Amino acid sequence: MTGSAADVTVHIDESLDHGKLQGIAEVVRRSAGIVGADFHDDRPHFLLVRYDPDRTNAHAVHALVTAQGVHAELIGM
Repeated sequence: MTGSAADVTVHIDESLDHGKLQGIAEVVRRSAGIVGADFHDDRPHFLLVRYDPDRTNAHAVHALVTAQGVHAELIGM
């Protein structure tokens, strides 16, 4: 990473169990350019993602999430 990072919050429409949420976060974490991806138990619909904007972008993050079969929107762009 070049030192710059960007954050985006992804709102997942569906109510999912903890295991499914962690599975989505893991897929995102393993993707190129992603620095971190985490859900918090008190806000399970929100996935907080930090990424290297030189390697990926918020729209690619959104595509990673929706490819897991859920409906989602980007927040905080």
